[in-house]
Amino acid sequence: MRTTSFVALATVVVGCAVAVAGAVGQADRAVRSPAVAGQFYPDDAGKLRAAIEAFMRDARSARVEGPVAVVVPHAGYIFSGQIAADGYKQVAGLAVDTVVILGTNHTSGTFRRISVYQGAGYRTPLGVAAVDRPLADALVTEGGAVFDTTLHEREHSVEVQVPFVQVVFPNAKIVPVVIGSADRAQASRFARAIASLAKNRRVLIVASSDLSHYPPQREAVGIDRATLEGIAGFEPAAIEDASAGVAAPRVSGLVTRACGLAPILVAMETARALGATRGTVVSYANSGDTPAGEADRVVGYGAVVYGRGPKGIDDAAVRPVAADDRGALDAGDKRVLIDLARDTITRYLRTDTVPLPRGGSPRLLREAGVFVTVKKHGQLRGCIGRILPEGTLIRLVSAMAIESAFKDPRFPPVTARELGDLDIEISVLTPMTPVAGPEAIVVGRDGVLLRVGSAGAVFLPQVATEQGWTRVQLLDHLAEKAGLPSSAWRGAQAKLQTFQAIVFSESSVK
Repeated sequence: MRTTSFVALATVVVGCAVAVAGAVGQADRAVRSPAVAGQFYPDDAGKLRAAIEAFMRDARSARVEGPVAVVVPHAGYIFSGQIAADGYKQVAGLAVDTVVILGTNHTSGTFRRISVYQGAGYRTPLGVAAVDRPLADALVTEGGAVFDTTLHEREHSVEVQVPFVQVVFPNAKIVPVVIGSADRAQASRFARAIASLAKNRRVLIVASSDLSHYPPQREAVGIDRATLEGIAGFEPAAIEDASAGVAAPRVSGLVTRACGLAPILVAMETARALGATRGTVVSYANSGDTPAGEADRVVGYGAVVYGRGPKGIDDAAVRPVAADDRGALDAGDKRVLIDLARDTITRYLRTDTVPLPRGGSPRLLREAGVFVTVKKHGQLRGCIGRILPEGTLIRLVSAMAIESAFKDPRFPPVTARELGDLDIEISVLTPMTPVAGPEAIVVGRDGVLLRVGSAGAVFLPQVATEQGWTRVQLLDHLAEKAGLPSSAWRGAQAKLQTFQAIVFSESSVK
């Protein structure tokens, strides 16, 4: 992914309903070539490995006893990579010889059975993940599956899991499986076959599924919570009922509650047969939580792990945390935001992905306008922001870090060579307040928004101080920035609003 393709990528790989161009070739090819490298995940081996290692470093600590199966998402890594890593973190210490990857069917509307990959392996930029052929053969013989390579040629739900397996379990083989339908009898037979064969092998089960597709973010959280409760609670009927009743109650934009229902059903039954007694929801997010996402149309992502322990679920990962709109940001909050902005720019350059904005206090979940300013040796290198809130403060800081470093039309995109020379500054804005006239503006305290008809421009509070401007000079320059004559702010049509900002930078926050 190049810096010019961020928006395009964001619209392509947010969820499951994706048209992936280009089949990989002949169905009988021994090693499957990647179909979505460069779209769902980096196609450069160094960037891909660095991306997964970064996600794993940020992953939630392992807290599941005796894990045997995981449910993880399969959208583009820039959206769901961190949630997937949270799931893999729970099993990263296991001795695993084979990972059975249960994918869902996105490419054939007529295939209703279960397809096991017949070839020798799956190729990714990290190399070839070899197929465990004896186990694959046995699953076809005993599980009622078939060998149909065509189901795998363009299917991304299996492919996006393979690089994680290659990094987390570098010596493990894989068994790629595409499940054509959520038929309960078919799922039960296949689950029994996996469990029977796995008892004599060191096998991990990975079910690949995203959650709700395309509702507004506020509705998605409740919908996905209910789905995750059903998954973690070993309640197949609840998940099936939710899927069947997707339009009742009607939620705008909602087309599915779990695109990988069939893989989830197989994983659930396999885990129970292998002795799992507890499902744990490790983490949850949706595309609206990411800097590339939009709040009005999201896809949900959850990580669930099946293991031992008392029955019941730990749903703290999906319990909404209330935003704290009271009190000023403290030093810890500022440090979290500065580190996030720096990490976002760095990982975007080095891995073609970005961190998931999370952590810190509930104060970072408040809604506020924000600007991110990038300076190099004290000189402006980029500055873009939003006067009005767009989601949580922590998410908007990450999004504006990308915009400022790579999208400011006044400057070329930041390069990796410049990272050590940059200083990042964040301005968290108060709400806008209309003022009667220019005399109400206090230089150094107030940021100013000028509008004259459809033209407008804004200066942050610190700009006038840094430039040594008077109030009149500030307004003259502001009018010129808006593409107007310098005196335009004096006219009857001019409207002025002021705001204040909490301003802090890397050099000021230790």
